[in-house]
Amino acid sequence: MSVESGTGKDSILEFFVQASNKHDFSLDITLNVKGAVVTGTLVSAKEYFDSLSETFEDGSDIAQKLSEELAKAGESVQENQSPEAHFIHLKNAKVYCGDSKPTPSKGKIMWRGKLNEIDGFFLGKISESKSSK
Repeated sequence: MSVESGTGKDSILEFFVQASNKHDFSLDITLNVKGAVVTGTLVSAKEYFDSLSETFEDGSDIAQKLSEELAKAGESVQENQSPEAHFIHLKNAKVYCGDSKPTPSKGKIMWRGKLNEIDGFFLGKISESKSSK
């Protein structure tokens, strides 16, 4: 595995994403993206699309159509495993932009980003400290 990538992607990070996509591997990770910090749990593209699909399942006809298309996208991603990964997917994501409070601060957020836009990363995720006040 080469550490340098000519595509602007970190090959180590891409390796983690490929492991997630191929083997349903998950990992707590924090990313630096254009000055923001994104923290959460790395998940496969299939899990990402399946989770998005579930959010639309019980809605209107249009929402149900979206749910079906997202489910198809998840199946397609799993069937067409490319040797290269272009996107990273996180669940329970939080975004910090120079403030101590994350955005969004509540809810189970799914996040998708371009691998070639990630400036850096570390393993583990940022958790909000529980104040004793």
